[in-house]
Amino acid sequence: MTATSDNAASDLQQTIAELQRKLDESRAELAARNSAYSERIAYQAAANDVLKVMSVSPGDPQPVFDLISVRARDICDAYGVTVCEFDGSLLHWRAATGISEDPAVREAFKAAFPTPPTHDMAAGRAILNRAIVHMRDHETEPGLRRFSLTVKSSVVVPLMRGGVPIGTLQMGSRERGGFSDTQVELLKTFAEQAVIAIGRAETYRALQTRTTDLAESLRQQTATADVLKVISRSTFDLKAVLDTLIGSAAQLCDANAAHIYLREAEVYKLAACAGFSEQYEEFLKQRALVPGRGTLIGRTSDEGRIVSIPDALNDPEYEFQDAQRLGGFRTMLGIPMLRDGTPIGVLAMTRSEVRPFTDKQIDLVTTFADQAVIAIENVRLFVEVQERTRELSQSLDELRTAQDRLVQTEKFASLGQLTAGIAHEIKNPLNFVNNFSALSVELTDELNELLGSAALSDRLREEVDELTGMLKDNLQKVVQHGKRADSIVKNMLLHSREGSGEYRSADINAILDESLNLAYHGARAENREFNVTLQRDFDETAGTIEVFPQEITRVFLNLISNGFYAVLKRKSENSGLDFVPIVRATTRSLGDAVEIRIRDNGIGIPADVREKMFNPFFTTKPAGEGTGLGLSMSHDIIVKQHGGRIDVETEPGEFTEFRIVLPRTKNHSAKNRGQT
Repeated sequence: MTATSDNAASDLQQTIAELQRKLDESRAELAARNSAYSERIAYQAAANDVLKVMSVSPGDPQPVFDLISVRARDICDAYGVTVCEFDGSLLHWRAATGISEDPAVREAFKAAFPTPPTHDMAAGRAILNRAIVHMRDHETEPGLRRFSLTVKSSVVVPLMRGGVPIGTLQMGSRERGGFSDTQVELLKTFAEQAVIAIGRAETYRALQTRTTDLAESLRQQTATADVLKVISRSTFDLKAVLDTLIGSAAQLCDANAAHIYLREAEVYKLAACAGFSEQYEEFLKQRALVPGRGTLIGRTSDEGRIVSIPDALNDPEYEFQDAQRLGGFRTMLGIPMLRDGTPIGVLAMTRSEVRPFTDKQIDLVTTFADQAVIAIENVRLFVEVQERTRELSQSLDELRTAQDRLVQTEKFASLGQLTAGIAHEIKNPLNFVNNFSALSVELTDELNELLGSAALSDRLREEVDELTGMLKDNLQKVVQHGKRADSIVKNMLLHSREGSGEYRSADINAILDESLNLAYHGARAENREFNVTLQRDFDETAGTIEVFPQEITRVFLNLISNGFYAVLKRKSENSGLDFVPIVRATTRSLGDAVEIRIRDNGIGIPADVREKMFNPFFTTKPAGEGTGLGLSMSHDIIVKQHGGRIDVETEPGEFTEFRIVLPRTKNHSAKNRGQT
């Protein structure tokens, strides 16, 4: 029993021991699993933290680099972690934890980077080999460049994108033996996140750049559209176009001021400016610039290309220091405005600080300079077209005037031929009528004398006297109307005669004064009791004009004679009143024309007569006193023959005033054609 009991006890102890061993193994495995689980939780938390930082900093990977270096060191119990970026030729140190806390190590890192990747560096080997480099004992790595003797082992994971290295993630330890596979895998995960952060940052920056470019392009297109709109709407106003253009250019190119100089002969003068003080603008307006190296405008004109002066104070050739002091600029840019390769102006921009313009800004300003040339060319062509149109219009008017004169001449010639035939056919019979009527009056008187001695009864004598009296009255009326018919024929011949004398320069005041004298003395010759007050108001600057003097004299004589008739008529109708008949003649210079007024204080003209007064053969005078051809003839001479104007102002019972406007030369006659 004793031996059996001992065996049983021994078996029991072995069983207990085996159970204890298994229990210990289970506890160790559970602890290992718990540790691995904790590590995975820590890894996941670190990865989530990195993702959070990545989401709030899409355009800057630096916060991601900083967080990765801290989390990797903490989780992997490393001495230090560094992050580098590779630009294709050099490695750049971006973040470091642990190692950077040692001032000596930090200074060594600063001095080493940026650096090309080489095999004497762990990070360089990872870049060149494009593979993970795990150095478990630095002492066994001959030729390795070490920044800290404290670090005994390290692992480097290259940051790869599309098979191309873009950086490294390196972790160092104070212990030999390196890092576990789990820690290396974690480092690879962090490396992938770093690659994502770099890619997101590049994409974000590219998107931002693209957005900025699009916004800038939109601003430029909007500004260009505004300029083109002004160009299309301001064909006549070049300054409005240039002001809009340089204002937009200065704003888009971040310039303090801009101005345009245009070439006039051999010098350049300010045409438009923006951003200048009134004092500086007035200073530039008073100065013409010549081509030469001493000014930006002159240098740009000389070279015929874009000129950039980074600093006006340090340019040995720049001499326009008075302008620099007033304008306060330092950096200058000049763009030539070329037409057919020849400078016609310069667009200049300035900045108050030393900051040269970029190529993109220069391209933009060049576009604005081209638009300025287009605007200037449009104005030039428009002015040329307008001038050519005016010349053609003037030529057309002159042609029409000449045509009217030719037609009028032909008309006078044809009418002269017609009236000559009429005169030939009518003159002789009319003379017979007039002569025999006068003779019959005399015969009637002789008949009365013969019958006076005849023995006739009183009744018969009364009848004979009555019949001979009626016969005599009728014959006198025949004579009267015959004389009027003869006067009409003569005036028709005068109205339509061919040729009007010489067209030449003549003193209009002298012609009018002579006409007044002729009319007055002619009226006095017919009637010794004729008396009218003549008033003269001649403008000494009226001078000479190109006319047919004989024809103009005929017009003046006709109008003055009509005035004499009107004032005498009013005097006879108002014999009981103290009325003084006055005829007044005035002249006045109108520049390209001369105005003549002939006014009388006679009976005036009724409205119904005024409408017909220039019609041929229309007259308001009693039979035998007017032919109705004077005003018609005057109208044709003034309007059709001289290209002038004639109109009338009148008040029945008060006055009548004829106003004549004659052009000084043939070239100005077109303005007044047909205006009455």
